[in-house]
Amino acid sequence: MTLIAITRAVSPNIGQCELTHFERQRIDVERARSQHHQYTAALAALGCQVIQLPAEPTLPDSVFVEDTAVVLDEVAIITRPGADSRKPETTSIAQALKPYRKLCTIEAPGTVDGGDVLRIGKRLYVGLSSRSNRAAVEQMAALLKPFDYTVQGVAVNGFLHLKSAVTQVAEQTLLINPAWVDAALFGDMKIIEIDPTESYAANTLLIGETIIYPTSYPRTRQRLEQQGIPVCAVEATELIKAEGAVTCCSLIFQG
Repeated sequence: MTLIAITRAVSPNIGQCELTHFERQRIDVERARSQHHQYTAALAALGCQVIQLPAEPTLPDSVFVEDTAVVLDEVAIITRPGADSRKPETTSIAQALKPYRKLCTIEAPGTVDGGDVLRIGKRLYVGLSSRSNRAAVEQMAALLKPFDYTVQGVAVNGFLHLKSAVTQVAEQTLLINPAWVDAALFGDMKIIEIDPTESYAANTLLIGETIIYPTSYPRTRQRLEQQGIPVCAVEATELIKAEGAVTCCSLIFQG
């Protein structure tokens, strides 16, 4: 089985991205492209077949393909992003996924960003955030019931997406910001806490047994390495300015 990674090139207008919790800063587009290239190279080095879609000049946030779909072994759910400016992003993603999965869609009034969806085995935790609502959680639960998934809403306040606060770093281990989400929600999973000085350090992308992780959070990286987690470090400073992170920039699934 081939591990597929769908990515999209950085929009030349990424500086006009949606922002919810960050103040707008100047984004160096060429540096963002260089960092994104480093990211896609890391995906390839870890065994992914990278499918890069072309940049979308009229869709500033479109590099963050994770928000447009939730891809499971049995089906792909095309999301309905919470920001109106991002809703057109799903069209080309659906076309890219169509050869690999049966497609389902979230319908109004449901809204959900893929960044709010954390999958652990057959359970999906979905952030109830400014971008994702309970109507979408209910639709996802109904769509996935035939495949024995459980879908659980999780309150999100003060940060953008659930995966800003918690991601998986090993089969039975999560990296978590305990100030933002309660570790007790995740049962008997082992927990590694971020360094408290690095609030946004909980977002990692697990590929096999290695995580792709931003260089911006060295103290938390040290904690991860001390726990035996292999780290592939990438620069992501420009994408972070757009409230992005390493999970945001790809859709990973078995082809």
